[in-house]
Amino acid sequence: MNVGITLIKSGFALIDQKWGGVYRGGSYLVVGPRKSGRTLISLQFALEAAEANETCVFFTTMRPRDLMIHSASLNVDLQKHMNKNRIIVVRVTPPNDIYDMYNPDDFLIEYMNDIITVVSQYKPSRLVFDELTPYIGFKNLDLLDDVFAHLIETIEEKNITSMFVVGEPATSKTEAIINILKDNVTAHLSLHKINEKIHGKYHGGIACITPNVGHTEGEYESEFWIEPKIGVLVAPSENVEKSISNDNLSDSTEEGSKNKTNNLAFAVNTEEKDIQLSNLYSYNDFQLILNNQIALFQSTGQKFNFISFRLDQTAHIQGLLTINQLKNAIGLSINKRDKICVIDNNIMLLLIRSTEEHKKDIFRAIKTHLPSNDTKYLEAISKYIFGVEFDLDDSTTNAETLLTPVTNNDSNLKYISFNQFIQ
Repeated sequence: MNVGITLIKSGFALIDQKWGGVYRGGSYLVVGPRKSGRTLISLQFALEAAEANETCVFFTTMRPRDLMIHSASLNVDLQKHMNKNRIIVVRVTPPNDIYDMYNPDDFLIEYMNDIITVVSQYKPSRLVFDELTPYIGFKNLDLLDDVFAHLIETIEEKNITSMFVVGEPATSKTEAIINILKDNVTAHLSLHKINEKIHGKYHGGIACITPNVGHTEGEYESEFWIEPKIGVLVAPSENVEKSISNDNLSDSTEEGSKNKTNNLAFAVNTEEKDIQLSNLYSYNDFQLILNNQIALFQSTGQKFNFISFRLDQTAHIQGLLTINQLKNAIGLSINKRDKICVIDNNIMLLLIRSTEEHKKDIFRAIKTHLPSNDTKYLEAISKYIFGVEFDLDDSTTNAETLLTPVTNNDSNLKYISFNQFIQ
């Protein structure tokens, strides 16, 4: 690399939390089975370039429409970024027929060289190849080592940050191939699927990041899961320093995760208090109570308020606020007769016989129970807390009419910022 080494956001929380990002001009390998979130992670990586008004060339074996569907699951309009040439999608055809030829390695070398040709043409800041598996089945593994090393060196000399996606090795031969790739990249991310639920989601497992060059913080692993409309998430870091800046992540990993909202810094209490809330209910119990309130409303006209708060996962990633801390803040602010229920990153609130002024008092009290009362912190965190209040009418016949849109992350719900609730 011919410029100073800096860290930039990868779009994947485990890397950004623990390493402070990826090295600009570095090369990274993602290894995992199908449906483990590999493509979503590579899209999150590409979107970081687009959001920074940079360009990413995205090689894919998928049909463009399928890639757009994947990006839609991140609540992202890929076509918009393609129209602006921020993400340039290059579809590649798997070389399935060449493996029957006398010397397929010669053809695979040409595929590798084509990558260099394309990046030389578009001069991107990032490159993604999802997935590289069909193009690395060299018979001569020493030749693969030479060819892939040349590819990486050429890309790095252009100061392009790259991410290559490969499948999980199934044989000793493919494991040897993957190990060659790992030896040539800056670091690799391994995804291991598990069948048990993680944070209420079946699509998840264990993610492990392992450095090869730099990233002296070392190897880390964490549970991960796929959150609809957000992407691949990991458990929030327990020891991330809180800092907010407009700049890219600093060279020093000690500065931790950063937010792009302003250039202010403040202290935040990271302690996770175990507060016992008597009005915190499981989903089934909350549903039963809500049905009773709806029946009372339908028979007597006695109104209640049903509000859903949603915490943007970015607040977790940047160490500003966890869903548990928000739950505690809400629980400490409401009356004992009111009820709350937590599902994923949603907190549902049932207010019994509440007035408009009482609601505003609750919202103001919630702010006082957040981890910090610093005005700069409150300004920053308010951008990540959203709420929606449901109107009650004759169509409100049972709890499902209120709960289902929340639990299904219905895009038609009109969430507004926390500050708008107070106004």
